[in-house]
Amino acid sequence: MRADAQQNRDAILEAAGAALLESADVSMNQIAQRAGVGNATLHRNFPTKDALILAVYHREVEQVAASAAELLAAHPAKEALQLWVERLAQYAMTKQGLAGALQAAAYSTEEHFTDVYDQIAGALTLLLTAAEEQRVIRSDTDPHDVLLALAGLWQMNPAGDWRAQSSRLFAIVLRGLRPAPASPPT
Repeated sequence: MRADAQQNRDAILEAAGAALLESADVSMNQIAQRAGVGNATLHRNFPTKDALILAVYHREVEQVAASAAELLAAHPAKEALQLWVERLAQYAMTKQGLAGALQAAAYSTEEHFTDVYDQIAGALTLLLTAAEEQRVIRSDTDPHDVLLALAGLWQMNPAGDWRAQSSRLFAIVLRGLRPAPASPPT
């Protein structure tokens, strides 16, 4: 893809993500205007609103997943894991605003759910492996179990103090992942 075409696509995805959070009823014309592109450019990249919604969602999932490696490169594993869970919580809160649009785009199909789950589970596995190597968590930690324990992130109220609540939830999960204290020699 040419650089200018990629810039247009990125601008459309950025504008659509922000617009869809405000209202699932935003029109394709409004998104094109917000992105600073013509309708033809928008429709060439995304022939339908459903295609655009799905692309926005995929992009955001990829960004959340990719942030795991970025955080590990900059922080110790425990801190990277905590920062990533905060990012996951923020992602969960913004997705609540997109829930109607995603349902309208029929995003709940098994194929799409599996792809999203696999990306998130892969990122978490990377973080948990690093935390295990640094002996911050037990070595028998299953990322799927941790995701299940973190499912409460999607139940938080975006209008409430979800940041503090997500920190408390993570602290509870992390306490459960700590390695058992070494037994004293007999």
